[in-house]
Amino acid sequence: MTAQTLTLGHSPDPDDAFMFYGLARGKVDAGGRRFVHVLQDIQTLNDRALRGELDITAISIHAYPYVADKYVLTNCGASMGDGYGPLVVARAPMGISDLAGKTIAVPGERTTAFLALNLLLGRGAFRHQVVMFDRILAHVAAGGADAGLIIHEGQLTYEHQHLHKIVDLGQWWKATTGLPLPLGGNCIRRDLGRGEMAAISGILKQSIEYGLAHRDEAVDHALDYARDMGKALADRFIGMYVNEWTIDFGDVGRRAVRELLRRGFEAGMTPEIGEIEFIR
Repeated sequence: MTAQTLTLGHSPDPDDAFMFYGLARGKVDAGGRRFVHVLQDIQTLNDRALRGELDITAISIHAYPYVADKYVLTNCGASMGDGYGPLVVARAPMGISDLAGKTIAVPGERTTAFLALNLLLGRGAFRHQVVMFDRILAHVAAGGADAGLIIHEGQLTYEHQHLHKIVDLGQWWKATTGLPLPLGGNCIRRDLGRGEMAAISGILKQSIEYGLAHRDEAVDHALDYARDMGKALADRFIGMYVNEWTIDFGDVGRRAVRELLRRGFEAGMTPEIGEIEFIR
């Protein structure tokens, strides 16, 4: 029997590489399925999800309401910033209020970081440029924008470019709501059927659990995707975003998703989504 081939989209960064190490290296039982890993930046994956191109994909929580008719979120695979998250950085210190009217380089208009920044500053309170996530630090350092919205490992390496942190959006969100900031998750095409979606979700969870149980080898694998980071720093970054939240959103994580998207709708940043299903 020919193995079923499924496309699996995720970002080329250390936390996603760690999360899918067990699956990529055949360490977990895929149940006769063949997973083709598609590595692209999160904004590209968000755009592809709009077109329903991939069977399984990482997605920004901000983008999920736009694709909820095609995809269901998995209960595992969350990237959750619990009191930390995307940063706004600049060449010189400034206050949050000083960002009003500034040009800010952002990694994508449907990233959760962009939504959180708009919730903080107010929609339309700043200008933005979309810049590939791994080029934002250099872009800001070179004077290409007044500030930059940093995701992925840039949250730990921005000082290498002599930049200054203006605000941590995960910290702001926690202080504002008491909840972790749900940055991203995984979702599966609805037309695969409920049984298949649940089976795939279980395989993804096994891969996450395998990485956490075999941390050293999984971190070594993830180093291939760690820009400007040694093993210790990569391990620290992975620990921020692959943890108990990643195994299971939990009641608090699911509530955080609903709260973020409720606020996004009220701010005119997302369509109304209604009840959100999480496949297990």
